[in-house]
Amino acid sequence: MNTLIEIHDLSKVYERGKERLEVLHHIDLEIAEGDFMALMGPSGSGKTTLLNLIGGLDSPSGGSITIAGQRIDEMSGGELARWRAANVGFVFQFYNLMPTLSAQKNVELPLLLTRLSASQRKRNAAVALKLVGLDDRATHKPNELSGGQQQRVAIARAIVSDPTLLVCDEPTGDLDRASAEEVLTLLQRLNREHGKTIIIVTHDPKAADHATYTLHLDKGTLAEQSAAVA
Repeated sequence: MNTLIEIHDLSKVYERGKERLEVLHHIDLEIAEGDFMALMGPSGSGKTTLLNLIGGLDSPSGGSITIAGQRIDEMSGGELARWRAANVGFVFQFYNLMPTLSAQKNVELPLLLTRLSASQRKRNAAVALKLVGLDDRATHKPNELSGGQQQRVAIARAIVSDPTLLVCDEPTGDLDRASAEEVLTLLQRLNREHGKTIIIVTHDPKAADHATYTLHLDKGTLAEQSAAVA
């Protein structure tokens, strides 16, 4: 299987005045195309920081991040924004849906950055909503949907531009167990049936069980890798 993500000697330091906080320490990591990786660790271990660096939302203090042959750590802000729009889908704990827009219009939002026509945007959003099982909720606004349905709309929005990579930060952290299971099963299906490479940050071992393997961060350093599940 081809390597999609290569991380070498990655460090991240935040400086506030005279205070220097090193969040990640010399991380080396390879993630293959089509992997579904869970990232676990205690609060403050650097999980979200690492996820944000891989997703191009932040820049490292040292080291390199190569994704599909591109050094994203060397990109300018504008280049990185264009790269994110074309290559990464984001799913967060809180759904970040626009409350005044329908599910359909929320899913279309990333496509406004493209040159697609309005009719093509609508068609693509309809396909994404069908994929997450919500084609019958296209005209509903967020307050007319359950938490699990809102998160599925957020996943549809994340995949509507057919990204290479999905990065998910505690995507089930605000859901009850039944809704969480629906969302995790959907992510698993996107990985297995549609070949999406997925990285999920979670505190929940039941969520991590849906991934093919789990990495553990502790105080900014990668610890052991769990055995892959069947």
